[in-house]
Amino acid sequence: QLQLVESGGGLVQPGGSLRLSCAASGFTLDYYAIGWFRQAPGKEREGVSCISSSGGNTNYADSVKGRFTISRDNAKNTVYLQMNSLKPEDTAVYYCAARREYCSGYVDEYDYWGQGTQVTVSS
Repeated sequence: QLQLVESGGGLVQPGGSLRLSCAASGFTLDYYAIGWFRQAPGKEREGVSCISSSGGNTNYADSVKGRFTISRDNAKNTVYLQMNSLKPEDTAVYYCAARREYCSGYVDEYDYWGQGTQVTVSS
């Protein structure tokens, strides 16, 4: 069974940090680009960051540039999203998703999705 599982979410104060993990089971991530998306209540799902299958290409939404860093460890079959200087507007359910090779900003172009992990930034 092909599955992505996110972890690492939680409650953090503004200015704090969290590291999200996206672990794959049932398939290897080596040939897949991984995107992180988020969805806040009442809003559409939006792209946050993406890393290509080789790791050589990464991109970020303007709202998170300079604060978030995406990385991958293919040996562990896991992709990470390090989130620093968190703001209340970062509060959302965060999802990881996989598609072959190259990044895309379009939700519909991803083949596999995790169940999401809640990130809440509040004092």
